[in-house]
Amino acid sequence: MTGTFDAEDDLPRVPVPTLADSAEQFLAWSEPLLDDDQRAATREAVDQLLRPDGPGPVLQAALEAYDAQPSTHSWLDDFWESRYLGRRDRIALNANFFFLFADDPDATDQASRAAGLVLGALDHKHRVDTETLPTATRKGAPMTMEQHKFLFSATRIPGDEQDTARTPYTDAWPGPSRARHVVVLVRGHAFRMDVLGPDGTAHTADEIAEGLRAIRARVGESRGPGVGHLTTKARAAWAASRRALLAEGNEAALDDLETALFCVALEDDLPGDDRAVGKQLLGGDAANRWFDKAVTFVVLPDGTAGINTEHCRLDGTTVLALVDGMLGASTAEHAAALGARSQGVPAAAPLPFVVSDERAADIRAAGEDFARFTASVATRLVVFDDLGSDRIKKLGVSPDAFVQMAYQLAHVRAKGFVGATYESIATLQFHHGRTEAMRVVTPEILAFTAAMEDPGADDAQRREAFDAAAAAHVRRAQECQAGYAPEQHLWELSLIQQRRGDELGATEPLAVVDSPGWRVMRDDFMSTSSAPSEHVRVFGFGSTSTQCIGVAYVLLPGRLVVHLSTPATVGEQMERFATELRRTVDEIAALLD
Repeated sequence: MTGTFDAEDDLPRVPVPTLADSAEQFLAWSEPLLDDDQRAATREAVDQLLRPDGPGPVLQAALEAYDAQPSTHSWLDDFWESRYLGRRDRIALNANFFFLFADDPDATDQASRAAGLVLGALDHKHRVDTETLPTATRKGAPMTMEQHKFLFSATRIPGDEQDTARTPYTDAWPGPSRARHVVVLVRGHAFRMDVLGPDGTAHTADEIAEGLRAIRARVGESRGPGVGHLTTKARAAWAASRRALLAEGNEAALDDLETALFCVALEDDLPGDDRAVGKQLLGGDAANRWFDKAVTFVVLPDGTAGINTEHCRLDGTTVLALVDGMLGASTAEHAAALGARSQGVPAAAPLPFVVSDERAADIRAAGEDFARFTASVATRLVVFDDLGSDRIKKLGVSPDAFVQMAYQLAHVRAKGFVGATYESIATLQFHHGRTEAMRVVTPEILAFTAAMEDPGADDAQRREAFDAAAAAHVRRAQECQAGYAPEQHLWELSLIQQRRGDELGATEPLAVVDSPGWRVMRDDFMSTSSAPSEHVRVFGFGSTSTQCIGVAYVLLPGRLVVHLSTPATVGEQMERFATELRRTVDEIAALLD
């Protein structure tokens, strides 16, 4: 049997784009969004990048030399550190994402549902640790499994200028985590609970459920210190608070939290419909979260459950694989695979947080600030029960292209223009591959939306425009999936200039990343990503800017569920978009039919 990670070193490396190719692509990608003056200024910046005596060739040579080093997995290694760990705003709601799970009819109370999730996650970890989890494939070709190493006992650590990640499978922590505990969060209290016995054998589901009930009974109606509120702060501010916690005698409590396999948040509230539950999973009771934890399972009183995920080492595809593995088998099957046996109710103890008056005020202020922030975010759910990937394929079009065209047309009708749009494209066929940044807007999309809005255009002209836009979308997505896209490449060249410009003699900043094309192309009006899984009811994330709509969608064979998020100040525009989206989906389907 092939081991989980056996194919990794044989996977092709992410190709390093050439300077000329990225420059040409960048101009083509940004051009549809620019006016004549902006195009001219962007062209001038690109010419400067390509100048033989300019900084571009020097920085490109440095990138290629870095890629050639034996210790380098991908030329994006440093880029990912800067992109994810370098962000300085809050990650709660801004960066973490959630999945709302399909219901489990056999577990309709909180403790039994949570216990089933714990055993499912432990089974997945056991398969990763023993390298018996089958390697994922696409069209028969293996894909990277590297991120599975960072699902368990992984925690983001705040820093003043850049964060770090505390994870297994590193020099500081070789091999898989041998931690036996999870952290259970209830009403702002945090408890360590050992879900594996001293010999590493899992407790039974009934025992874990009893352990969770015992923690709830112990807490009663009391509210804990809610130290998790601090993880909602901007990163440098949280780093200062964490230093204060350590200085006040909280080393053991933080160590338990950071090394825990994952967190289990037991909620008090039943928010109502799926939109409200999604809001709870996205932000929720921050006293009952540790947003720096890679994986937190959130379970409501009626057994409704989901996951909140920290993004720095994990992308949606890996988390979906975890979810599918957990929910694709019964709790009994997971228990049997683990060899779970009765060992008594798991040992549990409150984390020994020492909270000074100053820290209590810090926690309270962070909680109040985050409550204001979550209140400033509007969300909406748009569900299509009569349309899914099966029907779209019968219409003769790529499902992803179909929904993207619907988003673009709905945006034009809601806001009056085509706006910059981001789509995440997985590149898991590469060694340590992650994602590529696709910018969706093409000249063909402008032509398509114009034709749909032109009362003089007939159905044949509109269909021709749609086909051209869909084909252009598929071509660009394929280029991105193959690792050929300009944004991350040019961004990393700029970061190299900032890190090593003096050393390399490239003291001149890259004008291209200050050009109108760069600013406009990356100023998202929509940020889109998909999560196709029958085990997920809703997928969601926050907006990326003050005018952006975060568009997270679950496209199944017979159903499309779209979660929208935007600042409440432009919430009315999101509501118009949602209304128009329902119209555009029906209209495009009728056009293709």
